[in-house]
Amino acid sequence: MTESSPLFFTATPGRLDAVLAALSGASRSQVAGWIAGGHVRVNGQTASKTSLKLRGGERLAVTPPPPPGAFVEAEDVPLDVLYEDEALIAVNKPPGMITHPAPGVTSGTLVNALLGRMALPEQPEFDSEAGYRPGIVHRLDKDTSGVIVVAKTVEAHARLAAAFKDRSTHKTYLAIAAGQWSAQAPVQVAVPIGRHPVQRQRMTVGGTHPREAQTLFTPLAAHPDGHGRTLALVRAQPRTGRTHQIRVHLGHLGSPILGDPVYGRASEVMPRHALHAQFLTLPHPVSGQPLHLHAPTPDDLLNAWIALGGALPDTLESAPRDL
Repeated sequence: MTESSPLFFTATPGRLDAVLAALSGASRSQVAGWIAGGHVRVNGQTASKTSLKLRGGERLAVTPPPPPGAFVEAEDVPLDVLYEDEALIAVNKPPGMITHPAPGVTSGTLVNALLGRMALPEQPEFDSEAGYRPGIVHRLDKDTSGVIVVAKTVEAHARLAAAFKDRSTHKTYLAIAAGQWSAQAPVQVAVPIGRHPVQRQRMTVGGTHPREAQTLFTPLAAHPDGHGRTLALVRAQPRTGRTHQIRVHLGHLGSPILGDPVYGRASEVMPRHALHAQFLTLPHPVSGQPLHLHAPTPDDLLNAWIALGGALPDTLESAPRDL
């Protein structure tokens, strides 16, 4: 792939990132990415600091990197499509699939698979740390299965993103959790979640820059595990959308998800964490009418529950009443 032609500017006084953003029309986060990637020169020297003070008159040269999707290939990967129209596609994401490419991961993601089927709307701004995510309005962890919706147009993306932001969507997950549960007794958890201060890949109650987080848990079935604890099939309905929210809140209750080595421990009967995005209701981005989506419980979660001695409730695939 050939390198882009450089763009030249004459600096005005100020910080390099602010000056270059104003001159180029790019956002400051884009400019910061250019500088971090070594794509910006000041008077012929590669700039390394966004905070570099410019006196004015310096010669700025920018060689923009290739478009963010340039290294993301369309791949022929089968998908379990739950719903599709001209505005969006809803997929039952399998466990083990990452939602979108990120640094070091450019293949095997949901975005790769979708690009093998259709064109996706380019994201308006590319954040190199967050990853390339055209059409993506919400995410599921790699080992979480279930319903995920992807926009097919710029307009649909904006409206779906707004729906998730203003909490006009309703999400319901199914998990196997270990702890002390009373059948049919809902538990409301409302404790903030932030980044773990030491283990940066983890979230925790409190933590760094905590944000409001609310989840309603309703056990559908429970039985003793033979070691003084109770295993439960738990329905989780997050009212907010924090990273790892359900996993953190169940850990906070002393009932980590089965097979979750990050917030609990690994399991011999469940090779991944037992969490499935089962139902999603949202306003359709064109009609505004409620769109009800359902991803049936996957075999690995069902088989794990049965192997542990659990019985499947009749209401397992019934949508919650508030959906």
